[in-house]
Amino acid sequence: MAQMMRAIEITEAGGPEVLKPVERPIPEAGHGQVVLKVAWAGVNRPDALQRAGLYAPPPTASDLPGLEASGEVVSVGPGAQGVSVGDQVCALLPGGGYAEYVATPAAHCLPVPGGMGLREAACLPETYFTVWSNVFTRGGLKGGERFLVHGGSSGIGTTAIQLARAFGARVFTTAGSAEKCDVCVQLGAEQAINYREDDFVSVLREAGGADLILDMVGGDYIPRNLKALADDGRLVQIAFLGGPKVEVNFTTLMTRRLTMTGSTLRPQSDLAKARIARDLAGAVWPLLEAGTVAPVMDQEFALEDAHAAHARMESSGHIGKIVLNVNG
Repeated sequence: MAQMMRAIEITEAGGPEVLKPVERPIPEAGHGQVVLKVAWAGVNRPDALQRAGLYAPPPTASDLPGLEASGEVVSVGPGAQGVSVGDQVCALLPGGGYAEYVATPAAHCLPVPGGMGLREAACLPETYFTVWSNVFTRGGLKGGERFLVHGGSSGIGTTAIQLARAFGARVFTTAGSAEKCDVCVQLGAEQAINYREDDFVSVLREAGGADLILDMVGGDYIPRNLKALADDGRLVQIAFLGGPKVEVNFTTLMTRRLTMTGSTLRPQSDLAKARIARDLAGAVWPLLEAGTVAPVMDQEFALEDAHAAHARMESSGHIGKIVLNVNG
């Protein structure tokens, strides 16, 4: 195996233009880790936050962006179990996905679902780990409940709509155009609300209130989310595109018995992420193999064009997932 690899480096905090091609040494598999020859890498909002200097990687993680990838296992470190050289997998990464090779815990790898290619599989880990852990584990969504996910045409949104529908929930979502709303309905949303034209609070209150809301907007959406919840409802926060600070009257939580919670995925322990992987393997991978749920693909870019992929994502014109063709 060659000693050096192509990669995309964040040269300084800033816009998409700070992403530059470089050569780096190929990583080695540490204890419990494998090295993947990356075929495709997913592009996600946390990558852009890291590029902007707003989301530092954990101390032990690669400084290269990229939190999910698909490819072939080329090296297995001591103590790594369940994965062998030659396996084709997709993996949740601590970082480093924008490169020809990446090291990651073996327990965070999942097989490429039957009937699916590596391009589509690269879109699974970050969104499916996030949605499963926040909607079903933390949020406790159950069949028959009313579920609202904001940003329904995003990677997270398209995943959440399909999984919630597959497990019997009534799905509502918000999106910013008629085209995006149509896609959300096709994926299984009972109602897609164009937030530029309609008030999601009124729509959800008329429907009886949301039992669970998954939000990545924050800002002034937070008090509006609380109004949109049914009594005993739950709000799960996973990002703050609209800002993390807002004034909230917590009397509402007490009198209506509401729950506010949230999480970020990357800082969680390797063990916690391994548990999510096991849950996905048992509950969700059969749905992917059956075609019940599937990643929604937007656009692909060459590795060297990562800056263009980030510009596409930050334009908010995309529907579904953006990927980098690394060795595809």
